[in-house]
Amino acid sequence: MSEGVRTVRANGIQLAYRTWGKENAPGTPVVLLHCMGEDGEDWRGPLIAQLAAAHPLFALDLRGHGRSDWPGEYGLDLLSEDLLGFLDALGLDRAILIGHSYGSVVAGIFAGAHPARVERLVLEETAAMLPLDPPREIPEPAVEPGTFDWEVRRQFNQQRNAPDPRWWQLLREITAPTLLIGGGPSSHLPQEDLAVMAERIPDATLVTIEGAGHLVHEDRPKEFAAALQTFLAENS
Repeated sequence: MSEGVRTVRANGIQLAYRTWGKENAPGTPVVLLHCMGEDGEDWRGPLIAQLAAAHPLFALDLRGHGRSDWPGEYGLDLLSEDLLGFLDALGLDRAILIGHSYGSVVAGIFAGAHPARVERLVLEETAAMLPLDPPREIPEPAVEPGTFDWEVRRQFNQQRNAPDPRWWQLLREITAPTLLIGGGPSSHLPQEDLAVMAERIPDATLVTIEGAGHLVHEDRPKEFAAALQTFLAENS
């Protein structure tokens, strides 16, 4: 596959994605979901070099980000259905999902709603979608365009403050072996979130990479890749 940006129509919008690896690679396709404010390019690095030898790789720009459409509606269930449409459009029956932060929330919801489509699941620095107290501040609308649609942050904060209870229930429906990776106390996310999710997901393992902070795959790429490779080898 080339490393250029391609587009596909899914769930009524245009989604952009990058590809790495060979189309005939023997392993299950890997779909990478970035954090808020980034795009699929965020994944380029040592992890790609390790995975591309054995797996076709697809790094999606989530709606409101990068070269995908910015439709103004960013409900998490919509993003989950975008992912379903993306897999269908590319003819990917099953995939390994790897999500970071915002992307990991989408991956977790999708894996519970469509368990047959996920072979293995990796959630890096994810959040437990339980009501927040105190709630997050809802930022003012953006005055000027940015690198991503500011409505994504506004609407995510609203959903983070009062999440659909169904999303928490869906964690019980995940059938894929799941790896949760935390960055330890230097992360701004409560590490307790990962622990309670690991207890709730039926077949889950929690690994903490101390000192990594929130950007584990970026700031500790070797340790992240090693944890991922061990997980994939043990659940092949």
